[in-house]
Amino acid sequence: MYKIHCLNNISEKGTGLLTDAYQLTDDMSEATGVLVRSAAMHDMEFPESLLAIGRAGAGVNNIPLDRCADEGIVVFNSPGANANAVKELVVCGMLLASRGIVGGIDWCKENADDENIGKSAEKAKKAFAGNEILGKKLGVIGLGAIGRLVAEAGEALGMEIMGYDPFAPADNPYRNTEDVNDIYRNCDYITIHVPAMESTKGMINAEACALMNGAVVLNFSRDTLVDAEGIAGALEAGQVRCYVTDFATPAVMKMPNTIVLPHLGASTAEAEENCAIMATNELMDFIERGVIDKSVNFPAIDAGELAEGNARIVVLHTAAAAEAVAAAAGTVAAAATRGERAVTIADVAAADAQATAEALAAVEGVARARVLA
Repeated sequence: MYKIHCLNNISEKGTGLLTDAYQLTDDMSEATGVLVRSAAMHDMEFPESLLAIGRAGAGVNNIPLDRCADEGIVVFNSPGANANAVKELVVCGMLLASRGIVGGIDWCKENADDENIGKSAEKAKKAFAGNEILGKKLGVIGLGAIGRLVAEAGEALGMEIMGYDPFAPADNPYRNTEDVNDIYRNCDYITIHVPAMESTKGMINAEACALMNGAVVLNFSRDTLVDAEGIAGALEAGQVRCYVTDFATPAVMKMPNTIVLPHLGASTAEAEENCAIMATNELMDFIERGVIDKSVNFPAIDAGELAEGNARIVVLHTAAAAEAVAAAAGTVAAAATRGERAVTIADVAAADAQATAEALAAVEGVARARVLA
């Protein structure tokens, strides 16, 4: 029996997919797999039984990826499952920043006791006049699942799209600049959709904002992508007309010309269900069949069907150990490497499986060698 521990509330649309071979448990120490949304895992100790972590969402900065890889724990995420929810909120953010909607709502609430509020509103509405987004330039930084949907939506609304993503396929129709500064200089709206990494931390900073000409900046990805000091100065100077984000921090709440929401990007019933379904399927595929798809700390791999009479061994190891692992395995059904991490799948005679797995586990650089049940 495989035990699955949920660190957050996970939609039953996902956990309901677990077969009779699985059981939900409240005890982390006996978990075979973990499903998580936002719970911080960096300070957690992981049991030897833990094979995989499924993140019901895209971001994985709450999970210690390298330590998990060292301990032979595969970490999955669910990219694209919440993309539509985030896209819709970005479009909402653009509209909120373009028209005086927030100010108009506040005015109506403040004047709720005015018996002539209808007439008063007609006089007051000019204070909340805004602009249309039709024909404006939308800069999309990052053209993954979310960025591409945002670009498509902007185009459908009549906006001119400028996209930047050095990792996007060359045939991506929205990848039309190789210099992110082109977006800063030319776009009326700038939205960022990249992962939070050391190389992207503070990506939109004072230098980037200095190139802008009254742009609206939208950040529904990660708070660390936008340098707080830089965006504050740009708002004061008018280089940025409005900053829209769903990351409420003490620094941002003190800035002028901001629209700040709770972190609602993926908080729809549909997105939570989609993420839970994807993460649950990823865990089951790996635990039962050794298939790795959409992992963030190991390469993708699928050795296909197992021949009758054989047993399958999944070996998680460093790339440097690949040759030694192949030699110890004897017959390699599939192998994959990504960066410093690698996976080898060996199909051996069932009678030899345990001894072969023990030999593989003894190879330097091997984190885990597991015979599939």
